[in-house]
Amino acid sequence: MKLGRVQFRIVQVLWDRGRASAREITDALNESGEEPLAHSTVQTLLRQLEAKGAVGHEAEGRTFVFFAKLKEDRARRTATRDLLERVFGGSVGGLVAHLLKTEKVSREELDELRQLIDERRGEDTGAGKTKRKG
Repeated sequence: MKLGRVQFRIVQVLWDRGRASAREITDALNESGEEPLAHSTVQTLLRQLEAKGAVGHEAEGRTFVFFAKLKEDRARRTATRDLLERVFGGSVGGLVAHLLKTEKVSREELDELRQLIDERRGEDTGAGKTKRKG
């Protein structure tokens, strides 16, 4: 399921809050400092998200309260895979190299990346080995 940039932001609000009305979502998006969105735009995007199955709602009195149906990890995997294929031709190394060259990366993040690389190397070297019974 592909989401547009603003659709993704709406779903992020719902992941953070659990449940929210369209007005609460509009207010949260407009607090972010990015270009303000009209409430009617948010309502339209919520209807589109419901049609995609990413969002659901329940009526509480006269107010619709929305919640995310799309799981955060699934959305991140889909968005990352799309970026990886579209922009970097599927090259994980190309994506990581680009980020390391163009973005600020803290010492802590570099240490975490080093640990992940070391763990992956350990998995790769162990994958081809088979235990022999003697």
